[in-house]
Amino acid sequence: MISVAIDGPAGAGKSTLARQLARDLGYIYVDTGAMYRSVGLYALRAGKDPADQAAVNQLLPQIRLRLAVLDGEQHIYLNDEDVSGLIRTEQVGMAASAVGANPTVRAFLLDLQRNMAKTGNILMDGRDIGTVILPNATVKIFLTASPEARARRRWLEYQQAGRSESYEEVLADVKQRDEQDAGRAAAPLRQAEDAVLLDTSDLDLAQSLAAMKQIIQERVGEM
Repeated sequence: MISVAIDGPAGAGKSTLARQLARDLGYIYVDTGAMYRSVGLYALRAGKDPADQAAVNQLLPQIRLRLAVLDGEQHIYLNDEDVSGLIRTEQVGMAASAVGANPTVRAFLLDLQRNMAKTGNILMDGRDIGTVILPNATVKIFLTASPEARARRRWLEYQQAGRSESYEEVLADVKQRDEQDAGRAAAPLRQAEDAVLLDTSDLDLAQSLAAMKQIIQERVGEM
């Protein structure tokens, strides 16, 4: 079985590219970020500070997560509620970054994530896939772009969705997420030594997708 690990900072386009890659290659796509976002959402709904590790840890026994593919799209269920759309806000994204720094949360999700890699050819994206979750992945890609490029992409998405955040606000959020993800004690964001670095600052979606396919095909062809 082939496993592809895609890591990188927030807003690098990991999920968008990973979904399309999985469709094109016929792999199972696993969005680990959705799992952390779901835990973050549960903490917010419970009125807890996602950065309060003790408080979040007490909530974990109440959380059940399930992934399913409907009409070709991955959905995540939190205690049987489809929260796929609810978890895509900046507030939940910040909560996901906070709970992602919690070692107990990471351990809680680790077995679930690793077990998914045993079900067939998979493509998994997140912050520590190649370094922690799938250290023996067939292919590792570290996908990145400048903070300004990532913020502009996200801001344009918000504009299309009718949201009012300014570019400066989105850029500040991107930089704050970078600091949180790189500075946390538990599995900080970093490039695995055997990962291929792909900077998409000057690439559009189609060019980024083509570059990732080439990396995967070259690595798989070496097996």
